[in-house]
Amino acid sequence: MSRNDPFSQNIDLLTVALYIGCVLIGWFNVYAAVYTPEANTSLFDLSTNAGKQLMWIGTTVILVICVLAIHHKFYDSFAYVFYGFMILMLLLVLVAGSNINGSRSWFKFGTFSIQPAEFAKVATSLALAKFLDVPGMNINKQNNLLTIAGIIGLPALLIIASNETGSTLVFAAFVIMLYREGLPGWIPATGVALAALFVLALVFPKLYIFFGLVAVAGAFVLLMPRYNRNTRTFMSMGVVIAGMMVFVAGVDFFVNNVLQRHQQNRIKVLVNPNIDPLGVGWNVTQAKIAIGSGRLQGKGFLEGTQTKFDFVPEQSTDFIFCTIGEEHGFIGSVVVIALFLGLLSRIVILAEKQRSKFTRVYGYCVAAIFFFHFMVNIGMTIGLMPVIGIPLPFFSYGGSSLWSFSILLFIFLKLDSRRSNMMSRA
Repeated sequence: MSRNDPFSQNIDLLTVALYIGCVLIGWFNVYAAVYTPEANTSLFDLSTNAGKQLMWIGTTVILVICVLAIHHKFYDSFAYVFYGFMILMLLLVLVAGSNINGSRSWFKFGTFSIQPAEFAKVATSLALAKFLDVPGMNINKQNNLLTIAGIIGLPALLIIASNETGSTLVFAAFVIMLYREGLPGWIPATGVALAALFVLALVFPKLYIFFGLVAVAGAFVLLMPRYNRNTRTFMSMGVVIAGMMVFVAGVDFFVNNVLQRHQQNRIKVLVNPNIDPLGVGWNVTQAKIAIGSGRLQGKGFLEGTQTKFDFVPEQSTDFIFCTIGEEHGFIGSVVVIALFLGLLSRIVILAEKQRSKFTRVYGYCVAAIFFFHFMVNIGMTIGLMPVIGIPLPFFSYGGSSLWSFSILLFIFLKLDSRRSNMMSRA
């Protein structure tokens, strides 16, 4: 290592401390999720999920050291190489991957499995940062928007081809970064509006929604300044309202004829949580029971019952937050949420301080990915989001997710470590 690229100097220690807190709390809760008094297994028993997670944590430490030891310019210079390599891996896993839980998205080496889709988020973040880090870049030019859509869309399409819907949806989080970099606000607003219409179309009769859209349009016209009331404006509004009505009318067809059966069931459970509580609604029902049973202070560490005795499925992975809610109650849940929000806030603060556009864009990609996982994972355990099977960063059991999230974060911290030097030279 050269003196111009110190290994540990200027690494943001507060972010590291928040990261360590998340990882350690996650490890203890992985242990608690499967602990039973009869087995009385040790926290360090390598035959259990907790013991395996400890091994993943150990290998993650080695990876983090490697990430910090590499020169910061390496990530900029080889961003497109990383991206191309991950596209190759996503193609290869479709052909040579192992089918686990209905998804052909894993490379399996004996008892060791790795999921390229998790690392595709890192590669895509680097590629976007590299593309946008061009002098005079105008994100709103058509060619640039198409290129950005291609960078995001290609890995997303390959991941959905492997039947990993949850990992695919995470790529929508990059819109947050693009909005920060100048994407017109109407684009993400349109996405939110369509998502809201989608849910409303499943809950209310279509005729009610049509009348509601017309009423909203009428109120908009009444509030509009008179000098804007012209034929062109009315025609534009008519096209928008007609498009929304077509979208609403097509929701049922999409749900019933495009989505797979398990995806249809997840949508139905989101709309009506009480539907088939012993069947398709089992996961969400038991998750809410587990969290609610924790009340204010929780049942105590290792004292949970809902998550231990298989009432809650995937209790160590996708539904790890249930263990937190049951054993540590509302107070423990708030502490975990505050810890994670603190980590997110710190990443955004550091991203805003950057003089390097590459680092700023990459930092916002990191924050956006973490936020999406955090929002959807916790949301699905309390019935506010559909169950799409994505991990809670640093908390859920699993090597691929822990590796990828840690690499994602510490590349940013490595890039950020150059900030003070750049400011001193400015």
